Amino acid sequence: MKPTRWIAIAAVVCTAWVLMGGAPPRERESERPVFTDVTSQAGIQFKHSFGDETLSNIVEGTGTGCMFFDYDGDGWLDIYLVNGRYRPDVNDNTGRKLKGKLTNKLFRNNHDGTFTDVTEKAGVGGGEGYGVACSAADYDGDGDLDLLVLCYGRVILYRNNGDGTFTDVTEKSGLAATGWAVSGVWFDYDNDGRLDLYIANYLAYDSGKFRSYYAAAGYPGPLSYSGQPDALYHNKGDGTFAEMTKEAGIHKPDGRAMSATAADLMNRGRQDVFVANDSMECYYFRNLGSGKFAEEALERGLAFSEGGQGVSHMGPCVGDVDRDGRLDIWIPDMHYGCLLMNRGDHFEDQTTQSGLAVICGQYTGWGACLFDYDNDGYLDIFVANGDAHHEYPEDAVLAHNDGTGHFVDVAKKSGDYFKHKYVGRGAAFGDFDNDGDLDLLVVNLNDSARLLRNDGGNKNNWLVIAAKLPNGKSDALGARVAVKTGALVRIQDLIPVTGYLSQSDPRPHFGLGKAKKAETVEIRWPDGTTTRLTDVPANQLLTVVKPAR
Repeated sequence: MKPTRWIAIAAVVCTAWVLMGGAPPRERESERPVFTDVTSQAGIQFKHSFGDETLSNIVEGTGTGCMFFDYDGDGWLDIYLVNGRYRPDVNDNTGRKLKGKLTNKLFRNNHDGTFTDVTEKAGVGGGEGYGVACSAADYDGDGDLDLLVLCYGRVILYRNNGDGTFTDVTEKSGLAATGWAVSGVWFDYDNDGRLDLYIANYLAYDSGKFRSYYAAAGYPGPLSYSGQPDALYHNKGDGTFAEMTKEAGIHKPDGRAMSATAADLMNRGRQDVFVANDSMECYYFRNLGSGKFAEEALERGLAFSEGGQGVSHMGPCVGDVDRDGRLDIWIPDMHYGCLLMNRGDHFEDQTTQSGLAVICGQYTGWGACLFDYDNDGYLDIFVANGDAHHEYPEDAVLAHNDGTGHFVDVAKKSGDYFKHKYVGRGAAFGDFDNDGDLDLLVVNLNDSARLLRNDGGNKNNWLVIAAKLPNGKSDALGARVAVKTGALVRIQDLIPVTGYLSQSDPRPHFGLGKAKKAETVEIRWPDGTTTRLTDVPANQLLTVVKPAR
């Protein structure tokens, strides 16, 4: 790992970014990175289970997510994997033999390409909670990452004790909510310096009572059940949260969220919320400031798919696909997916024009990663695919962004993993070996999780920015980082909850192509102040600490 530079620089007035760019040079096939399955040699022993022998309902079929996060603050990404449980109100009786045998897993990074299972020591196995998703953030501001596990029927908040162990503070925190939570997005929606929480909920499953469905489908789909409202929790600063859903203007009682994320989609310095819903319109809550939101998905072109219908949206990913200084959205689904390009005051569906409709149309997409895996400066796409109602495997997708607004299918040329089929669900990206290229973590339904090491992505130059609050430890969630090389400017918002049920590397990662330095690195902190660096050498992890006010 390159040595980390710690920099604290006085805030300066933010200036407008010059956002221009052209296509990167085309790479030769021999230079294309490949992903190597290193699960076994890394010591990742985890098999997902939905708590039963046979897939028989929508709870089991939803699957679980995963996470890269540095829980011990040593600068190396650790791994958290979520698992199902046997529950008599979810599973058939044949699953009883699994009772008490299933657990979530925490793997500590050993800095040498291997991991150690520390679940029991850390106390984060999840108990009897039927795990679905996870996220992490320093909600109490003490400098270490706390862990949120979202389950069918409840959530669990683990406070990090700073000594490798966690304490369950769910009841004490005021987050002991019921429902089917599928996503927990940490962000400071009212800019008071404390991290708030948006919890996205799916639907009201009836323990299998509804049976009027087409038998070949395997089990009833989402429209057979009522939706559930999401919830917004305000951080009170004393370790507790207060629900502010209705007061903030985001109460939607009939939503069917599959996942959610936050980003400054309108370039106004405030974090908006985007919710991908299942079999209905999506929600876009624009942050108005003063703790209020307005739902504007329809007028912004974010509510429906290209064909104008509400499809089975899964995990939304946000990034500047065309490098025009505006954040775009990619959402896999059961049809073609949706690539929604930000045009300033609205979004334009470019799924067909980009080539992604042809690449993804034959698959059922779930977990997705919008990431620059070859460090050429343009965001590529990974999608974990698998049938929704049966354990029918499908190919995973890896689509390379050629820099002209078009994606090319490169999966079969990118490693042995892509030559096999899986029933994919959650996925996350992160540089677990700190070698400058982004690796993948994938959860497959009723199968082993896979850790895929990126080999060759660091042949191009790169820069990683760890933006920290004044304590030098806590991630500055909501910060925007802009990196300029030549005419090309890349932007990224520091919100790691992205994709389906998962969370990725919180350190903004920028491919620089052949550039040996960044002319400027500019960080707009959550409070609106900025830090600007010049002539930053490539190929380093640079930690920038926000100056104390």
